[in-house]
Amino acid sequence: MPDNINAIEVLNLTKRFGNFVSVDDISFSVVRGSIFGFLGANGAGKSTTIKMLTGLLNPTSGDAVVAGYSIKKNPEKVKSSIGYMSQKFSLYNDLTVKENITFFGRVYGLDEKSLQRRMLDAVKIAHLEGNEDRLTGSLPGGIKQRLALATAVLHNPGIVFLDEPTSGVDPIARRGFWDLIHELSDKGITIFVTTHYLEEAEYCHNIILLDAGKIIAQGSPKSLKADYLKFPILSIETDNLISAMQVLGADLNVKDISVFGNAVHLITSMKENNESYFSELLQSNSVLVRHIKSVEPTLEDVFIYLLEHKN
Repeated sequence: MPDNINAIEVLNLTKRFGNFVSVDDISFSVVRGSIFGFLGANGAGKSTTIKMLTGLLNPTSGDAVVAGYSIKKNPEKVKSSIGYMSQKFSLYNDLTVKENITFFGRVYGLDEKSLQRRMLDAVKIAHLEGNEDRLTGSLPGGIKQRLALATAVLHNPGIVFLDEPTSGVDPIARRGFWDLIHELSDKGITIFVTTHYLEEAEYCHNIILLDAGKIIAQGSPKSLKADYLKFPILSIETDNLISAMQVLGADLNVKDISVFGNAVHLITSMKENNESYFSELLQSNSVLVRHIKSVEPTLEDVFIYLLEHKN
């Protein structure tokens, strides 16, 4: 890959399916060695973008340079220069761990010596030492995903694309998977990851928020929260979320309100005494307040705020 600060440069990329615009004239760049999050709800255009960037889908217009190659002019060069882990589990359950690694190593064109060396690395990454002869289908979901990622980097690519890699994996396994992603990034590998788990985006160096094929915000998690949520946020647990939303939504001190798990997240223009004010407001309207506290904004708060104010 050429000595460029950016591993990926996207230039006015668009994809249409008939009259439907899945990806709408987006441009951005990804710094080499960084973990780049591409976030949005299902149907936002994440997977379509990643398929274009990996040479699997031709763009309607625009272009991108990935690992130094144009996705329009040299899609095969792009494919041979990257690693890719698809949204669904990509290994063969009826093959052993060793057989899966061997299969993908040969697909990547590794010679026998390189394959044996990389196999040791892959088994170590997936924490499967001594389990090389186990059937892949017998492995826990989180270990399967680690093995899939290990096979995706067998050929030492400079960039790895991960499309919803932790979908359906339990929270503990997801955290372990992200530890592995950071290990790869520390080695200089660029990670491009799509996810709809907004809490995972906190692990990324930079992110893009996508909605209906358009970029609605981009930056580091810290800068996004600082740029878009400049007011205090309260988390309020009550005995009736619907009534609480109605009472709070009618108050002039409330700038935004949304349901957040079993609580209400409220953005308020009040800088002081806001907890006591809103607690008294709800209880005077016969809504029991179980808990109220000031909280730090999350990326989910940012995303909801941007969606509600995008027009």
